Amino acid sequence: MSTAAGLLLVISSSISHDLLKKTFMPKINERQELFYARCSAAVAIIVAGLFGIYPPAFVAQVVAFAFGLAASTIFPALFLGIFSKRLNKEGAIAGMLAGLIFTASYIIYFKFLFSELDSSSYWLLGISPEGIGFLGMIINFLTAIVISSASSKPPIEVGKMVDKIRLP
Repeated sequence: MSTAAGLLLVISSSISHDLLKKTFMPKINERQELFYARCSAAVAIIVAGLFGIYPPAFVAQVVAFAFGLAASTIFPALFLGIFSKRLNKEGAIAGMLAGLIFTASYIIYFKFLFSELDSSSYWLLGISPEGIGFLGMIINFLTAIVISSASSKPPIEVGKMVDKIRLP
């Protein structure tokens, strides 16, 4: 039970504090932040319960989707954040959204909306929904680089932090 509680706490605080308060809704107060944390915890519990009641047919498939979504969303921002001094907040967010929207849409389209089309003859470049995260990752990289190049450079402190991260 403690592992589940810990994961639930991480999910709710990541959504309410890291995503909402720091990115999308910086002016919310602590009470509102707590409300959003509780709502996200409730949604996470419902999703986990549904997976318990209606387990996915193949655990490997769900893991593949999770890794694909992580690769298309998180990896490019992490990689460019360490190895590029030019990446800025706008580029990172735009890239993450582009990778997430593309990958999630592709998976939802073939696995939920039009499952009868889920075959290699209909897939984009013959890539299955389980492997589409790689293409989403490329879209994320390209979007992040283009948006970062077209917008203002990150602050000097960010460049110094990147240099510090690179040192062993």
